[in-house]
This record gives sequence, C-alpha cells and structure tokens, in this order.
Amino acid sequence: MSEEIINRVANSKLKTFDLEEIYPEGKRVVFDIKDWLFEELILKETDFRASVKNHDWSQYKRKFVAVTCSVDAIIPSWAFMLVAAELTPFANKVVIGNLELLETVLYQELLGFVDFKDFADAPVIIKGCADKPIPPSAFAFLIEKLQPIAKSIMFGEACSTVPLYKHKK
Repeated sequence: MSEEIINRVANSKLKTFDLEEIYPEGKRVVFDIKDWLFEELILKETDFRASVKNHDWSQYKRKFVAVTCSVDAIIPSWAFMLVAAELTPFANKVVIGNLELLETVLYQELLGFVDFKDFADAPVIIKGCADKPIPPSAFAFLIEKLQPIAKSIMFGEACSTVPLYKHKK
C-alpha cells in the first residue's frame, strides 16, 4: 500500500488570489484634530492654523495616515484639507476618515494595478484567512475585477471553499 500521494490541488487549474499578498507594508496612524480644537469643540481658525504651522509633519514620513476628528464637532472641510496638504509630502497615503477607510482606499488603488490575465477563464479561489486588516470592501473590489473574466469564483481555502460565482455558458 505504498501509493504515491498526489496533490490534486497543485495540479489543478485553480488560481488563488490572496489579498494579503498585495498588502502595503508600513505603519498606519490616525491623526486626530480634536486636540487642536478649543475645548475639543470649536475650531478657531487662527489657533488651528498656528497648530498646523508648528506641528512636526516629518514624523509621518512613509506612514499611512487617516485624518479624523473623534469628537462631535462641526469641522469645516478646509481644516481637513489643510492637514492633508501638510501630510501629503511625507505620508505614503492620506485619507480623511478612519483606519478602515484608509485600508479600503489602499486596496481599491492597489487592485487597479493588478494584472488579472492569469485569472482569465480559470476557477479562482479568493483566500479567506488573513493576518492583515483586510476590509470587507476589498473583497467586493476583487469580485468586481474577477467576475467578468473568471470561470468561477470561490472563497476560502482549496480544501474547503464556498462557491460565489459561476460563469453561465
């Protein structure tokens, strides 16, 4: 009974797409403008501009930054834009929102650069388990790219997949 074990998955036409493989390395940080508000409630333009001018923006070099305000205050759009304008020369990416939005934007941009030709007319498995913070929207972006070209799309691992889409003949 010494039959050779054959890896049928490795020999199949299955293609796996792992979103974790395109995850951009770099520290993610939240920049909260609440500390620059008067009593964490009111934006005084003169004081806010002084805080922006005196802040050391170089500490955000090569970081991914989500600019937000964690308190319930009315913040004019220009305030977020002013902070973004100062961060942009240093940060890898700046978004106005939370960390999930930051990851969403990163994946949306990254998937625009992926060459999907290897997935044409192939059964595709979108890998499900990840150690990185992959937002649910990244999976939707991936489906959007794969569905027009893939023969079928499944989610999970090769040993246990959930069917999501099958091209109609």
